Amino acid sequence: MPSTECHNLCFAPVLAPVMTGVIAFKGLSMCVEMDLYNAAVDLIRDRHPQGWGGAAAVMTSTGRLLTSVAPDTKNDALALCMDVGAYLEAHKFNEAVTHSLCIYRDDELSPFKVLTPCGICQERLVHWGGSVLAAITNVENKLIFTPVRELQPFHWSEVNGGEL
Repeated sequence: MPSTECHNLCFAPVLAPVMTGVIAFKGLSMCVEMDLYNAAVDLIRDRHPQGWGGAAAVMTSTGRLLTSVAPDTKNDALALCMDVGAYLEAHKFNEAVTHSLCIYRDDELSPFKVLTPCGICQERLVHWGGSVLAAITNVENKLIFTPVRELQPFHWSEVNGGEL
């Protein structure tokens, strides 16, 4: 776990200019979480300088930070979530995902909002176990990460004798 100095550097100065709200610290290092958040914000600002924008960022077990966006499609049936590209990159490198974050904004003047992984993406994260930390939507728009097992307390894996 990173030192307190890292926590202090990541906590205060980085969050204020890009997001309203307070960070919730659930015993986690905020450096990883803020690195993910800032990488996703940077990608949105680069890829979607005007209007709506969304991006995802994940951290792998080796410390690799991967980002992705949803692919543009002419047929909505072909659409994928913003985080799928980063999950596929983690698979490509044969690295476990430890943290996952997905954010969006309505337009370039709107605050960034955290999106809890959809049910399908939660299942994708389960591939790496129940302790993967996912950023979750909340009414205060705080940056909160929680283990996937808390998002799926009745996961089907128990049927097969496994525990998430």
